[in-house]
Amino acid sequence: MVIARRPLLTATAAATLLAALWFVPSANATDEPGSRSGPAATTAAGDTAAGPRLADTGTGVDTTPYLIGGMTFLGIGAAFVTHSARRADA
Repeated sequence: MVIARRPLLTATAAATLLAALWFVPSANATDEPGSRSGPAATTAAGDTAAGPRLADTGTGVDTTPYLIGGMTFLGIGAAFVTHSARRADA
């Protein structure tokens, strides 16, 4: 009996990724009455907007590592696609 290993590896990788993403927390912006504390409790006098408020992410967040990591993974992905295309032509 011949087993095609590539589809099995692809299915295993997809299942592993989905299982890992199951544990990623979701970020729900809710505005529950009486739950304000800290810096969000002090609002400006003219701030009367109703509805959910987003979390204050602060200023000065260094995004350089995320940009470098994203560009690295993008480059690796492009290299894999190029390698696969060249290999398929040969």
